[in-house]
Amino acid sequence: MATPYDYDFVVIGGGSAGYAAARTASAQGARAAVVEGGKEIGGLCVLRGCMPSKSFLESAHRWHDIQHAGEFGLKVQPVGVDMSVVQMRKQRLIAGFLSYRTELLKHGKFDFIRGWASFDDPHTLSVKSEGGTKKITSATFLLSTGSVVRCVDVPGLKETGFITSDEALMIDKIPASMVVLGGGVVAVELGQFFARMGSRTTLIQRSDRLVRNYDEDVSAELESAFVEEGIDVRTGTRLVRVERAGSMKKIVYEHRGATNEVMAEEILCALGRDPALDGLGLEKAGVEVSKGGCLTLDETLATTAPHIFAAGDATGMHEVVHIGIQQGEWAARNALRVLRHSTEPMEKVDYRLNALVTFTDPEIAVVGLTEIEAKEKGIDYVTAKYPFNDHGKSMIMGVRFGFVKLLAEKTRGEIIGAEIIGPHASDLIHEQIAVMRYHGTAADLVAMPHYHPTLAEIITYPAEEIVEKLAEMR
Repeated sequence: MATPYDYDFVVIGGGSAGYAAARTASAQGARAAVVEGGKEIGGLCVLRGCMPSKSFLESAHRWHDIQHAGEFGLKVQPVGVDMSVVQMRKQRLIAGFLSYRTELLKHGKFDFIRGWASFDDPHTLSVKSEGGTKKITSATFLLSTGSVVRCVDVPGLKETGFITSDEALMIDKIPASMVVLGGGVVAVELGQFFARMGSRTTLIQRSDRLVRNYDEDVSAELESAFVEEGIDVRTGTRLVRVERAGSMKKIVYEHRGATNEVMAEEILCALGRDPALDGLGLEKAGVEVSKGGCLTLDETLATTAPHIFAAGDATGMHEVVHIGIQQGEWAARNALRVLRHSTEPMEKVDYRLNALVTFTDPEIAVVGLTEIEAKEKGIDYVTAKYPFNDHGKSMIMGVRFGFVKLLAEKTRGEIIGAEIIGPHASDLIHEQIAVMRYHGTAADLVAMPHYHPTLAEIITYPAEEIVEKLAEMR
């Protein structure tokens, strides 16, 4: 792979996707490097995403369980929340994760370069650091620069003040009241966190339901659970303005033609994230960015410059770590095919087993197609679901909300999608991932032994119903 460049493959961004790509490329003999300009090493997941947020949620969910221990005949006397200890635990966990990621980057079979990178031309980067600027060249590149909090243009919001998910994870005092703008994964997870930790919480969502990546019945179930525990959910809204009202912050919005308002001590803006592409000089490299701020990519993860690929949050597609890692590996192998002028077919991204989890209580998990997606694709399917509140193990656990839903195509009953909202959904979904990986059917699920009483056996009930429905159709 001799080339006139310093490297065969250079990764910009040292998060999960970037590390996976560099490891993959170097394992195949490429001269690879990772350029990372962030103050801290680790990527969004470790620093401001998965790990710190789940640490917070674990504290909130345990506190909620303690407060409801009486249902199980347990007499406890809750004392209160100490956010300083919650923060210390989170920081301790992050420090461990960061130490491990730093070791991997610094001692991998590739060069690790600290500094901010920008393109001078399609094959040259300027890397700026405290020590100055140096030039490096490469035959191929990967953009894995992560994402940044999305800014919204609401009159008065900036002047009134708000916090983003980044600041929320650094908070050292729970506000008496909180308004969360948004209804996606970040909004519902952090919204429930603040509610369970003692904040009077209101969620204001523009669309007609929460968590739109899932089916409507899942959204409705989550909203019912939220409302029962005192979270004020307001959907189908349009934000009008934000303003100060003494020591409080007032949000004015429209709902079904009427003007409403809500007051709170703090506002959390959780309206999503955008690919972090500013300052990279992509135009000098021939990389096209759409008006919406996303990279133009093909099925091989190549940008409009065929030697420059993208992976992870920077793609603007699926903001989950395991997919980012897969993308990094796919992109690295494809970049090396370009480098070698290989006649071997390029790998195309397969999202058939795409999974998504929301760590609320109840948890939500999905793999494959939702009903909405199946209808959009014109797929003829059959579906069935079963509630957790009629299932032995979950009744023992005191579960009141949630269900399991399966989708199967009608030809042979192959499972093409599964949605779970309920206890330990993030773990239960993996059985469906395995079944779908090997193109298993509803009949296969029924035939597989499931221990009793366990949460996992609930999956057999909708599977049995699907088998019966398919038999009736034949």
